Amino acid sequence: MKISRSYEFSVKDEEKGLRVDAFLSSNISSLSRSALTGKDCEIYINGKEAKKSDKVKTSDAVMLFYNAEVFDHVEPQDLPLDILYEDKDMLVINKAQGMVVHPGAGNINGTVANALAYRYGEKLIDEMADECDIARPGIVHRLDKDTSGVLVIALTASAHENLAAQFQNREVRKVYRAICDGDFTLPKGTIECLMGRDKNNRKLFCPVQVGGKESKSEYSVLEHYRNFSVVDVRIFTGRTHQIRVHMKSINHPVVGDVLYNKAVNRYPDSTLMLHSHILEISHPVTGERMHFEAPVPERFEAFINKYGVNA
Repeated sequence: MKISRSYEFSVKDEEKGLRVDAFLSSNISSLSRSALTGKDCEIYINGKEAKKSDKVKTSDAVMLFYNAEVFDHVEPQDLPLDILYEDKDMLVINKAQGMVVHPGAGNINGTVANALAYRYGEKLIDEMADECDIARPGIVHRLDKDTSGVLVIALTASAHENLAAQFQNREVRKVYRAICDGDFTLPKGTIECLMGRDKNNRKLFCPVQVGGKESKSEYSVLEHYRNFSVVDVRIFTGRTHQIRVHMKSINHPVVGDVLYNKAVNRYPDSTLMLHSHILEISHPVTGERMHFEAPVPERFEAFINKYGVNA
């Protein structure tokens, strides 16, 4: 479904000198400045196309247009969702392992977005109508396909902006449960490094000396077994594949990780042993601090029962 929206404003004297993206976001409460980077957004100042970094002057006529495909090529599907919490502003689910968050190459069905299109349909589209980047309405953050656990979804534009800001400003507490190779020497530790693309494989990430983005995780060992350990990992940044890269960097890669743990093949029948266990976030409307916990999945217990011999 394609939707179109347009806005027109006149710049007041007290607004002169603002970047046009800041001017627009201040006049459209549900619109974030990051949304204006979407390729479907067009900004005009006095009839001339403008960049989001252009400055506005008193009495300038500023117009914003956008056209966007909402749930483009996303078929509504009645898929089961393990719902941890739901109200009119947000949905929190325990995402199943193997479920993709949004359709992409090779995964056009069976995704969280397919389920949202069925569950909320045009209601969610209407709620997100003031967002420029609404091709993926409601999606605030992601989990890898083979990572299970807590996932929060916004159900209104204002909730989306608030929740996204909490993630960006690192106001969210995220704790993952993992099974990692090896017996840890230290019961706790902190991993900090710059992360960037692997120059030998652009699909992978790795620690880099320059040009990367800062990343930080803290791990705590819960239990030792022969050849593997159960750990909790709290992440303070949300880089792609962060835990998988960090644990590999200290020679304790996540069990079942086909991207970062190919060298260790003790458990060839294992899937990725990584689970988003705890998420703490403030409610986007009330501000109440909320704690969500997705039970550790059965695959963890089955793995320990099969391979676990206490160290």
